[in-house]
Amino acid sequence: MLILTSADLRRAISMAEAIAVTTDAFAQLSSGQARMPLRPRVEMTEHDGVLLLMPAYLAGSGALGLKALTLYPQNPARHGLPAIAAVVLLFASETGRPLALLDAGELTALRTGAASGVATQLLARDDARTLAIFGAGAQALPQVWAVCVTRNIEHVVVINRTHEHAERLAAALRAFGPPVPGDVRVAASVADALRDADVICCATASPTPLFADADLKPGTHINAVGAYLPAMREVPGATVARARVVVDARDAAGAEAGELVMAREEGLIGAEYPVAELGEVALGRMAGRLDPAQITLFKSVGVAAQDIAVAQVAYARARELGLGTEAAF
Repeated sequence: MLILTSADLRRAISMAEAIAVTTDAFAQLSSGQARMPLRPRVEMTEHDGVLLLMPAYLAGSGALGLKALTLYPQNPARHGLPAIAAVVLLFASETGRPLALLDAGELTALRTGAASGVATQLLARDDARTLAIFGAGAQALPQVWAVCVTRNIEHVVVINRTHEHAERLAAALRAFGPPVPGDVRVAASVADALRDADVICCATASPTPLFADADLKPGTHINAVGAYLPAMREVPGATVARARVVVDARDAAGAEAGELVMAREEGLIGAEYPVAELGEVALGRMAGRLDPAQITLFKSVGVAAQDIAVAQVAYARARELGLGTEAAF
């Protein structure tokens, strides 16, 4: 079995490749080619943590695997550790033989960024030039990277509650190089950040909305990937109610996406939300953006099909490049 570290993964697959693979994974999911039960969760309330188990099989590409992930939001402040820790176990679908164990911290950030890249490609206006990013954690840079792969972004604005972290992310983005532009600044306020924003990425653990609906300009596209519990939401209910809402998976989003759960409880939306899965838009079965002034919202709760699809391609490329460490079992 091959063991792949985060450094191996960075060498094995690019964001553009991850976006292409993720597009196919969403298409398989929406066309019934993915077998993926709702993920069970184990709460560790005394440690403010949760364990998620995410198995998936993609019949179209033969990808089979399991992702095990822990979320400990207080880790950075309490222990100086990342909030997310995860591994992916990849199997051969023909025989069930274990093929690889992957450090899924890097994989999670990559596939989550790639999902926003797919959504931006399918839903954002073609003339989008300014990106606003909420959050400065591990997900932030891949979010910006993916959006910049799919749109000709010229300006990036960073919003984070800790100014020091915002400045650190801004410096990292400036140093990243193309396709991320050199014009990256830290916003003076949320309203200032959203005044010209064509695309907004929300990648935080905030339990309450990050902005006011009135701050959005017409035609904005939003990628909301941070809130992961039914009691959390990054996007205000008023925005959800007037946006064209597209999700990664209907069942998972209906059960776990706080933006949808709370807007429904408040009577702001009905059974018609969400209007589509991202895979349905990719397949041309559902429309994406309907007009230039429309607000579009991609709400992601994260699905195992993304992880296993990207892991399969990363594993194949690692074999080609001689990356990773062999372990005998």
